[in-house]
Order: sequence, then structure tokens, then C-alpha cells
Amino acid sequence: METQRPDQELTWSWGHRPRSALDRAEPMAPPPPPPLAASTPLLHGEFGSYPARGSRLALTLTPQALHIQRLRPKPEARPRGGLVPLAEVSGCCTLRSRSPSDSAAYFCVYTYPQGRRGGRLGGRRRAARTFRADGAATYEENRAEAQRWAIALMCLLRGLPLPGDGEITPELLPRPPRLLLLVNPFGGRGLAWQWCKNHVLPMISEAGLSFNLIQTERQNHARELVQGLSLSEWDGIVTVSGDGLLFEVLNGLLDRPDWEEAVKTPVGILPCGSGNALAGAVNQHGGFEPALGVDLLLNCSLLLCRGGSRPLDLLSVTLASGSRCFSFLSVAWGFVSDVDIQSERFRALGSARFTLGTVLGLATLHTYRGRLSYLPAAVEPASPTPAHGLPRAKSELTLAPAPAPAPPVAHSPLHRSVSDLPLPLPLPKPALTSPGSPEPLPILSLNGGGPELAGDWGGAGDAPLSPDPLLPSPPSSPKALLSPITEGVPEMPTTSGLPPPTLDAPEAISTRGPPDHLLPPLGTPLPPGWVTLEGDFVLMLAISPSHLGADLVAAPHARFDDGLVHLCWVRGGISRAALLRLFLAMERGSHFSLGCPQLGYAAARAFRLEPLTPRGVLTVDGEQVEYGPLQAQVHPGLGTLLTGPPGRPGREP
Repeated sequence: METQRPDQELTWSWGHRPRSALDRAEPMAPPPPPPLAASTPLLHGEFGSYPARGSRLALTLTPQALHIQRLRPKPEARPRGGLVPLAEVSGCCTLRSRSPSDSAAYFCVYTYPQGRRGGRLGGRRRAARTFRADGAATYEENRAEAQRWAIALMCLLRGLPLPGDGEITPELLPRPPRLLLLVNPFGGRGLAWQWCKNHVLPMISEAGLSFNLIQTERQNHARELVQGLSLSEWDGIVTVSGDGLLFEVLNGLLDRPDWEEAVKTPVGILPCGSGNALAGAVNQHGGFEPALGVDLLLNCSLLLCRGGSRPLDLLSVTLASGSRCFSFLSVAWGFVSDVDIQSERFRALGSARFTLGTVLGLATLHTYRGRLSYLPAAVEPASPTPAHGLPRAKSELTLAPAPAPAPPVAHSPLHRSVSDLPLPLPLPKPALTSPGSPEPLPILSLNGGGPELAGDWGGAGDAPLSPDPLLPSPPSSPKALLSPITEGVPEMPTTSGLPPPTLDAPEAISTRGPPDHLLPPLGTPLPPGWVTLEGDFVLMLAISPSHLGADLVAAPHARFDDGLVHLCWVRGGISRAALLRLFLAMERGSHFSLGCPQLGYAAARAFRLEPLTPRGVLTVDGEQVEYGPLQAQVHPGLGTLLTGPPGRPGREP
């Protein structure tokens, strides 16, 4: 697990969003109170259970958990399921009975506890716990008590401090964060849309997050969309797919005229693809055990519901043609890129495609001659544990040695969007449809307490419950406050019948973004201080976060904002068995402890790769780019990543 240093503060949470230009004139808010101990009781009270009759429960809310103890009919000192960690809670809502004679009020807590499989932690399963506030004679008093608990719980989930005087009112909760969800419906094994409907949308609805959802329909669709967004109206952009969709979003933000502000827009990822490397790093940062598939998706969705972000280093990659793109993940050459691209034909297998690709790659193992040069980091990375000891690179050879804005583009209106408004509205019919488009998004009840499920709020012989919103609906519809979502591509004539033009994301020339002040032009000598290695390589990997895949920890000590690119390479001469052992150990992040003489590592601020073998494959964030020399530089903290709160070291939340 990653240990959070004192200087590694969360940039903001859903309760503490960045101040916009409209907010800067407001007076400074008083500093929040000091953090409370994890076991400090914040609220305590007695409630009935629902739908079970006759049971009485004692509830205690602390900053880390909701404690439940049964009082009647048979008291339990340590009841089963009596501890609900807030790390497993997506949200809560208040409810009321549809029976006019019922003066009780209710609040429901949505949890996703992990099951047990043979004594080990298993997958998460949704559970809703509903409690009956009935200690007062009138509904209004009981409703106030239920709301007090629900608001306190939501404040803790969103990182908001509770007042010291005990006054807990709806005014403590800010407006719901507004997210733009971009879904690649055919991501991974084609299950992305189904997973989004079944898991993502219910959970973020339970959390009270407001969202608009767009299905991407072609390559670079997401890139075009973010180029036309009015970003001030969104609190974050979240991709529901693999790593490729986030690559499009970040490069689209950096290709805007206002890229310096645009790239600060928080971005997040909910893994529904075959390559989920960044989600694996987010999962580890959140303190969860390694996970795959739906379990990884639920973990990352829980973290998104909590809010919180970190600065994200981005890598500016210049290719042989002079085009430039920005990477948040990796640059690969050799075995890793071969497996990534050659396994594309097995995409229907999901993440298993990489396992099959690795086996096939080992059977036809190649070596590539090339030259790797890098500018060593001035500060060494955080020291890994002894099991993660890093080999030191030896210098084999040391070499001595403002763009014009693009014209404005016309925008075409978005043709597929699903919006979450306080009142159910009919879904917009798309002006254009693609063959095989997924079915429309079902209408969910949002901003008032999550989807209404009979299994949560009703039982045999009980009057059904209905949502009782914590906050009143705003006086005007949010839709009236939003600008139309537009695409950053020239509008096509409606009579042409031609599809809009598309670009190759990695090949698209980006004239915007920060300058690469550490890099001389490709083909020119490198300045003093660079280290150069030349020879035969099996692979070269330049990686920013810790994970190369959801279950591959290539740089176990890496952080999202360490300002470094982590270079790993394997020299020629390694056996197939030794290479396989490296990748098996990489699942635990222990490959550096194997003492493999062909494995090398260096932390750098910039690097240049010059393949000397005439044929090969280069990838940037898993996308194939033109083959030839390339160079890259780290831009520390250029982006912002939605990570959720950090996990406590050495403990599963």
C-alpha cells in the first residue's frame, strides 16, 4: 500500500471543490476544525430496524464507521454485520412511509461489503440498511432526526467537517457535484454499457452525484467532445472504459486554446476495458486489495463517490514526425508493446487477452537493438521496501553536446446525451444512430436518495417507503444553466451524408500544451548530464503511475505526482523462463527483488528512445504510434486525477 506523506494532501474533495472565478470575491471561510480521532463518537441514538419488526438498534457514528448494536429482542455485544466502514458506503437517503398513520421517518445507508470465499475476501455485494427514527411523537421531529444522521453521514463521505456545536442542518451539504460520464459501450468484452447501467449509475445515484452521460461512437469522439465543452459547468470528467478513452480526453483538453485552465479539470476513470492500468493504481491508492473485473469497478466507483483528487503527472511525447501527444500511463517498445498490439485480435477475451498474448510473445521472443538516453532525476524516488529494491543503472556512454494558435472551429451539437435532472424527464432521441447502438439509459431517481428499489424499502406486510429528499430541488432546472455540449470538429453539411472526419489520436499534431524545456530537437545532440545505454533490448518501458495493468505493478514505489518517469528495461540474453518469472513477480510488484541481471531501472525527468532495428512496435498508453525515434518529458502535476481518499497504510478499509 502507498503511505501518504505529510505533504501529500488531497487537492480537494466533493465538499471542497476548487474555487471558480465567480467564487473568488467571497470572503475566506474559517479554517476547518482539526481532524477527529477515528473512534470519536459523533452521533449516538436508538432506532428501529426496517423491514424487520420489533428489533431495536443502537447506532454510533464515528469518522470512520457506523457501529450497529442490537438491543432487542436479544442484545449482542458484537453483532454480525455490526460495523459498517465508511469506505464501503456509497451514500444514504431519507425516506418516509406511504402510510398516513406512520409518524416514523427512515434513513437508508447503501453499502458494498466484501464477501468471504474460503476464508479470503471475495467480491463486493450491494446491501441497503434502513433504520426507523421513531423516538418522537410527530413525523416532523422524527424526520429531523433521520435527516441529521443522513446529513452527518454524507458530510463524512464527502470530506466535509462537522460543526463543533452539534448543529447539523441541510445547509452543510453543497450542491451535488456535476460529472460528465463518457462511456465506450463496446469497451473490454463489450460489457462496458451493461456494467455502467448495472453498477456505476446506481452507485453514483446513491451518492447523490449529478451527471450527464454520453456514449462515444467512434475513435476520437471523446477528444472532440471535450474540445467543445464549457468546462466551468462541470466538476469532473469521468471515463467509463479502458485507458484509451482517458487518453483521448486528456489530449483533447490539452489541444484547446485555453489548455492551461482546461487541463486542470479533474478527470477520473471507472474501469470497463481490457486495459485498466490507471484504475489499478487508483485502487491501490485507495487502500483496497488488488482486484479485477467488476470488483475493480466497484472499488473505483466507491472512491469516486467519496470525492478527492491528486495532481497527475503527464508525459509529453514527441514522435519522429514532430507530432506530439500527452501520456498519463506509459511508453513501451519491444515485448510489452508487441503483446499489447498483437493481442488486439483477442479483445473479446477482455483482460485475458494479455495473458494469451504474453504466452504467444514468449514463444516468439524477439530482441531489438536501440539506444536509450535519459536525464536522471535530481531527487531519488521514495525508497521502496527491501522486497522492491531497484537495480541501479550504470552509465555506458555519455553524449555531450511559442506555437501559433489554431483557427477556431465550428461545432456541431451533441446527438446522444442522457441527463440527470431532479424530475424524471423523457430521454432525448438521438438525431443520429449507429448500428448496434446500446439501448437507452433507464431513468433513475436522482438527487433525492437514489434509485427506488422495492427490495430496499419494503417487505411483506410493511407499507412501502418513498424518497424524502435531504435538500429541496433548486428553483430552476440545471439544464437551463448548462451550455449545449458540442464537438470540437468542423460541422458537416447535413446533406452530405458523410461521417465526420476522424483523427488518429497519437498522430494528431498538438501545437498546444506546455513547452518541453528539457528536450532539444530530435536528431540533435543531447546536453550534458544525460545517460545513454545502447545494445540489444527485449523491452523498454517508461511508466508514470505504479501499474502497467490492473494486476501488474511495474513501478511499485511510483506515485501519481512524483514528477518522475520510471524507466524499466530488459536486456537481450534473458531466457524465456526468466522473463516469465519477471512478469509473474510483477503481479506483486516484487520483480526487482529477483536479482535478474538483465533487468534495469532508472528514475528520470526526460528520455529519448532511438530504435536501431528497422521494424518494431511503439505504443503510447497502449495506442500504437509511428515507429522511429521519440523523446518525452515529464510535466509534474499538469493534470488532476479523481482518486478518492487515500487508504490507511497496511489496512484494508
